[in-house]
Amino acid sequence: MRSNPLLSLALGLVAALGLLGCAPIPTEADAAGEKTHALTAASVVPPRYETIALPTATVHVVTIADPVRYPVRVAVVDELALVDRIAPQVCDGEGCVAAAVNAGFFDPNNGLTTSYVVQDGALVADPGQNQRLVGNPDLATYMDRILNRSEFRRYDCGGTPSYAIALYQAPVPAGCALVDAVGAGPQLLPQDTSVEEGFVDRAAGRDALGSQSANARSAVGLTADGIVVLVMVAQVPGVSPSGMTMGEVAELMRDRGVIQALNLDGGSSSTLIYGGTTHYGRLNANGERVQRPVKSVLWVENLP
Repeated sequence: MRSNPLLSLALGLVAALGLLGCAPIPTEADAAGEKTHALTAASVVPPRYETIALPTATVHVVTIADPVRYPVRVAVVDELALVDRIAPQVCDGEGCVAAAVNAGFFDPNNGLTTSYVVQDGALVADPGQNQRLVGNPDLATYMDRILNRSEFRRYDCGGTPSYAIALYQAPVPAGCALVDAVGAGPQLLPQDTSVEEGFVDRAAGRDALGSQSANARSAVGLTADGIVVLVMVAQVPGVSPSGMTMGEVAELMRDRGVIQALNLDGGSSSTLIYGGTTHYGRLNANGERVQRPVKSVLWVENLP
């Protein structure tokens, strides 16, 4: 991807202020080749929220340096709802949600999921049950890849949470149980998997997510030492084109020490909550923020 000097300058200023995450350290891969990210935080470190102001986008970032004390979990709803309506339903007690971001794909016409979702160890949303998806003849060529797209996972490995980004059909590492997962895609790091996951078919002129166009975006990433990073890219009023391409999101996350990143549902769905404030990513033709109901979220639990 062509270097963006303004983005590099902004990230350089962030680094100079000491806001970048810890430098990556080596991780081990299991027998299936999937990298899991063990947690090394020795003390309680609350999630940190910050923004990066760019000429064409405002990037909202939540860094969860201690995802043992602040686990990242999945929630799904039967009826589509705004992220700030879903968040209060996922746990008991005021302030139990430290942060949340929209997550998996869904069909806005029937409200059914187009992503697998596992919650508390049970499959709670199955795209194979959505006939508008699996019965669409235009998608038949890509269906095997669509039903094996990448997901964000939370494991219980002997009582310790661990996180990974893996294809739906990838095995769970030995000694671990899959607790939560939500499908999205493609992977942005360590490389773009748009073609492998059926989002892009260059010969057919297919780019299902407009990956090369500036837009509102949401993503989740993992550093080598177990830090989880949530990113939401918001468009800027009065600027066109506004937002970021997927390649630019990958570059930004790589510069923050992320070694594996997953694109989440974006565009009008892009929403992030932190500290009781809701941030929306997409602008309509009048320059107003779009508030779109979604199917699933990733949320950060604030344990008592």
